[in-house]
Amino acid sequence: MEHQGAQFLIRTNAGGATNFKLMSTPVEATGARHWQALLPERPDVTLEDVEAFEHFRVVAFRERGLPGISIHDLRGGTDRAIEFPETAYSLGWGENPEYHTDLLRFTYESMVTPLSVFDFNMATGARELKKRIEIRGGYQPENYQTERVHAVAPDGKSIPITLAYARNIQKHGVNPLLLQAYGSYGINSDPHFSVAALSLLDRGFVVATANVRGGAELGRSWFEDGRKLRKRNTFTDFIACAEYLIAQGYTSAEKLAATGGSAGGLLMGAVANMRPDLFHTIVARVPFVDVVTTMLDPTIPLTTGEYDQWGNPEERHFYEYMKSYSPYDNVQPQPYPNLLVTTGLNDPRVAYWEPAKWVAKLRAMKTDQNLLLLKTEMGTGHGGPSGRYERYREIAMVYTFIVHTLQPNSD
Repeated sequence: MEHQGAQFLIRTNAGGATNFKLMSTPVEATGARHWQALLPERPDVTLEDVEAFEHFRVVAFRERGLPGISIHDLRGGTDRAIEFPETAYSLGWGENPEYHTDLLRFTYESMVTPLSVFDFNMATGARELKKRIEIRGGYQPENYQTERVHAVAPDGKSIPITLAYARNIQKHGVNPLLLQAYGSYGINSDPHFSVAALSLLDRGFVVATANVRGGAELGRSWFEDGRKLRKRNTFTDFIACAEYLIAQGYTSAEKLAATGGSAGGLLMGAVANMRPDLFHTIVARVPFVDVVTTMLDPTIPLTTGEYDQWGNPEERHFYEYMKSYSPYDNVQPQPYPNLLVTTGLNDPRVAYWEPAKWVAKLRAMKTDQNLLLLKTEMGTGHGGPSGRYERYREIAMVYTFIVHTLQPNSD
């Protein structure tokens, strides 16, 4: 809720507005019967936020998976949408504490554009770059390209994928590619700039993020289609993205690596069982891989709260469905990709014994000679090592494993 003059602005899902709508009500009469519709719910657009100024109403929205900002001038009744130069990007509100102003501050970044702060004049449409994170080492963004493409899931859904790569690469099917995803809890995997990822791009890698179901990039229904009894959509979406990138010549199965952490680690474990032939290397970070056992233990603090995401396995249909995809329960005597698995001894969300027992079962059953490494951080929790340099050391270790397995003759 935002206060604007004599009214309140209310972002609400009341009345079954899954993607939210914007209502107003007088400050002096806030009962529901006084509410008036300002922006109705739209089936393909999610209303994410609202910001109030003296003469402007600003809304943040998400359409077809991309964020946007729309500005309504209260004096003339006109609307203005801010345009952005790239096909995939992230947006955020800056600090906007001043009510009597024509300036809107927002942040912008992409996989090749560092985090940038802009002031936008809502009256004139003029935009001013106030600050951009400096990237040491002579970084030249024009040497890189970001792109947004779509794969088609088995049920016909269109899955967005954001890519970054050096402009001089060719789509000849031999580029190493790192595909990452999360796909749970309605958390969006928007593109962001990573200094560390430059070390991969400069080695000829393509880096990609798949917006698989379970996130909310395409609205609440995108989240609903990737949880409880529809969780397998997350896994088949990711597989469809990998197949698309191979078919389009971005990479090949021999040059494809995948990574995900926590619930994204569950995704890694599931696709390793379902399609081990599709990936050459998989990095599963603090992976939630023993779904059934953990969800059957209500003494674990997070378990009962997780029923909303996975279902309650005390109910037979949830139990059977979880067991059908739980990575630990579906390890088979088959070849597996090169695997790096990380965990933390003090992890309160995914206990270290989950990835440890998963790795032990893989070692006992897999039929290949590929690498299978378990790295246990003895002093960390779910987020990995703290501190700038320790964090970069962990990233370096992960990237070393990926480069070593995909480009064994690389420096």
